[in-house]
Amino acid sequence: MVKVLVRDRESIQEAVRRFGKLVMRSGLKKEMRRRKYYEKPSDLKRRARLRAERRSLKEKLLVQD
Repeated sequence: MVKVLVRDRESIQEAVRRFGKLVMRSGLKKEMRRRKYYEKPSDLKRRARLRAERRSLKEKLLVQD
């Protein structure tokens, strides 16, 4: 859970901006987007496999240079 304490002489806009940054860093927004719709476990595994294949291909290409 993300909490922001408003500092002395800090405007509400600054506190909201700090809150937004903390939410982004914590990954909460990304998690909410991911959970917006149900995704089958087989689709999750497929996306993870494709991500790993792309990552390994990219590493191979970097090593060859």
